[in-house]
Formats: sequence, C-alpha cells, structure tokens
Amino acid sequence: MRTRPTKEAVLNLDQQKKQARELLRGIRSGDVDALARLRSQATRFTDVDDATIRQQAALHDAQFVLAREQGFASWPKLKLYAEPSHVARHSRLYVADMQWIAQRVRGLVRTRGSAGPAAIEQIREWHPRFAEATDQEIVRAPFSEDDACLVYAREHGFETWGELAARVRAVAANKSTEPFLLAFEILQAGDTDALTSLLRAHPGLARERGTNGNSLLSLAVSLYGKPGSGRDTDAVAALIAAGAEVDDVNDRGWTALHQAAYYNQPTFAAVLISHGSATDAEAHGSGGTPLVAALFWGHREVADLLSTHGVVPNNLRTAAGLGVPELVDACFNNDGILTPEACAARGFYRPHSGFPSWRPSHDPQEVLDEALVWACKSNRVGVLDRLVRAGARVDADPYRGTPLIWAAACNRLDAADWLLDHGADVNQKATFGGESHGQGITALHIAAQYGYLGIVKLLVERGADISIKEDLYQATAAGAAEYFGQTGVRDYLASLKK
Repeated sequence: MRTRPTKEAVLNLDQQKKQARELLRGIRSGDVDALARLRSQATRFTDVDDATIRQQAALHDAQFVLAREQGFASWPKLKLYAEPSHVARHSRLYVADMQWIAQRVRGLVRTRGSAGPAAIEQIREWHPRFAEATDQEIVRAPFSEDDACLVYAREHGFETWGELAARVRAVAANKSTEPFLLAFEILQAGDTDALTSLLRAHPGLARERGTNGNSLLSLAVSLYGKPGSGRDTDAVAALIAAGAEVDDVNDRGWTALHQAAYYNQPTFAAVLISHGSATDAEAHGSGGTPLVAALFWGHREVADLLSTHGVVPNNLRTAAGLGVPELVDACFNNDGILTPEACAARGFYRPHSGFPSWRPSHDPQEVLDEALVWACKSNRVGVLDRLVRAGARVDADPYRGTPLIWAAACNRLDAADWLLDHGADVNQKATFGGESHGQGITALHIAAQYGYLGIVKLLVERGADISIKEDLYQATAAGAAEYFGQTGVRDYLASLKK
C-alpha cells in the first residue's frame, strides 16, 4: 500500500479522478496490471474471474483502489484530505416529513447489496461500525432498519434518529431555519428571481446536499425536466452561477446529467454538458452512465445528444439502443461470437428500487436478448434483424419485459410491428417494471395502461386477446385502461365487445 501524502504533497483531486477513470478503462479492457491492482485492494474481486470483473467493475471500484493504494480507507476519505473542510458535508432537509425519510431508510435496507457502490459508500461513511469495512463485508454483515436509521441521522448531522426527528419537527414548524428546504420549495414554485435572491443571501447553498445526497441542481433538473413542466433552464443556470458542482453525485452515484437523461431532456443535458458535466459518470452499478439511464427508458432524443459526446459504455445493449449498425457489428468477432467488451459494464439494470433485484450475467444469450429489448425500446428497427440473426429471441424476457412489451410501453409502433412480423407472440404473458404491478401482463395491458391507442389497435389487429387477465389483480386490458384513466383506450376496447 502506498503511503499517505505529506502536506507538502497535497493530492490533486482532479488528477485522482482522471487516474480512476484510466484505471477503470484498463480493468474493462482486460489489462493484467489493472486487474491485479483491483484484486489486491478490493477483496470482493479477489476470487472473481476476469470476465465477471470486466462486466461488474465500476468507477467507484477504481476510486477505491486509488484511495487504498495511498493509505486512505475509502474514496470519501481521500476526497476529504484533498479538499479539507472544518465541517463535515452533512445532508440538509428538503422534505420535513419523517415518514418520507423513513421510506428512504427502508429503501437502503432493501437495496443495500444492489443499489450500487455509492450506497455502500453511504453506509461506510456514516455508520461507525462500517468505517473501515470492505464492500463485501458491508453487503454480507447484518444490517437492520435501526442501522439504516443511524446512517440517515449521522448523514444529516445528528447522533440519533430521535435527534433527527426533533429537527424535522422544528423545521416543519419554522421553515425559515432551513434554507435548503426553502430553495427546494422555490424551485417547485418556479420562481427563479426568488431563488437567485436566496442563493445570494446564503453563499455556499448551491453546493449543499439534501437528503440522499441530492443537490439543488439535481433537484431542479428533476422538477423542471419532467414532461409537461414547461420550465426553462434559468434555475439551472442560476445554481451553476452560484457555485453548484455539475458532477455532484447523490448517495446512488446519480448526477444532474443522469436526471436530465432520465426525463429525456436534451436541452437540460446540453446545458450541463456545456458546463463540464461528465458523460461517463456511473450510478446504480457499473456502466450506469447518463446515456445508459436514457436508453433504459428508450429516450432517443437525449440519448442521441449524449452519444455525440462519447458512447460509454460501448457494449452491445448500448449499441443496440442507439441503433448504430457499425457499433453493433463491432460487438462480434470474425466468428460471430460476442466480444468481451460487448458483455461488459452491465451492472446497471434499474434506475431506482421500484424494480426488483437482479444480477446481470455475462451469458451470451442474456446479453443478446437484453440488447434486442433495448433496441425495441428506442424503435431502432434497423438493427433488429442483425440481433435476431445473432441469436436474440423475440419472446425473451431477460429483465422485467419482453421486446414487445417494452415496445408497447415506449409507444414504438414500428418495432412492435416488426416483432409481430418475426414471430413474437402477441398474447405472451410476462413481467414488467415493479413486482407489485407487473406479473403476468401482456403488451396489450401495458399499451392500455399508458393510453397508446395506436399500439392498442395494432395489437388487436394482430390477434391480441382482450379477455386475458394479468396475474396480480386479474384485470383485463380494458380494466387497466379504466384504472389509469385512459378513457380513449377503454372506450375502444369496450366497442369491440358490441
């Protein structure tokens, strides 16, 4: 292990970040020295084969290696040394509701082993029992709701859950004592002038972190980036001007650029990138870049913008989601076998804990099937035949949705039509989304739920059975349309019974 730098040799954090990215690239390319460095410092990879490491290793792991090599227990401790502060960077309240915070607590307990490396770091940084623990030790050790409560209390600057609760009650009674909460409410109201005044009155506010590590910049993109919000980027510009760090990550590794990708907002993404936001930042597991967050939902517009700044990670599902034949072809060797890079960096598989746990493998069949799903989400019909010829299955359900179900969910008529022409079962029952609402559903259920009348009509014309009931609530497609207020679809389906 390398010795800790002296005060005369202060670490340059930007250089450390650059070195971490270089190390990660080496790991994913199979560089022997890079793999050895990772195994020597990150014990969870000690007995793991090269192929699995190349697929699962994340930026956090490379950062951890650099920190340990230089005598620090973790990356946050290296950062604290490189950027010393007299005050720990505690999270600020922006929702004065203990039930809401308790939901975050339960989420940490539920997803500790699968929410990504940033969640592990959250526990390591704020729970004294895990301060020097390895990732593997944190994942395997008993971890109760009381433990998670302590993490959230300490993260907010309090010794106990009771002290945090008292503070929440005080803030609820007098919001003026918590500028971060006031800023969040101003963002909700869309008052940029008031936001600018508040930022001027509280220097440093733009660099604060809220519950779960969310910055005001990320929260602004979340609020303004939602479809139909009608908001412009003025608040984002005001926060950046006030010192907001564009690449500040929350407790899951999520940045403001991830948020823009999540909501398919290329305008917001372009502003963030113009201010230096990193397009290769990873959240919720290895390979969870903003581009991948966009492609998970089939958000073509922001994905196309992000891809012009680099295709990261350059694996098969990313190539398929972008629909670039040359990128897809590059994922196969001369014998038609998937390259290691095509299967790598697939640790990201869900954008939030509403989706169930899953561990992507490097099984070639799974990689092909997932790529077909991602191509259909984004209506990339031009690469579908190539993927099927390589062995992708039109009726596969690799993770919470078949290609046809995802085509229906994303309102992709061309992809749905192609799949039906090539043997997809219009009445196949499968999974989708969260476990509480996606068991035994068909593409027609999903199209009806979202009110996509064009997809509904296509499916019916191609033989969809409107009497099929999904497994959890025994609802037909018409029932799904009724429940979600999709009256046009409901009335169309009802007309078929007359």
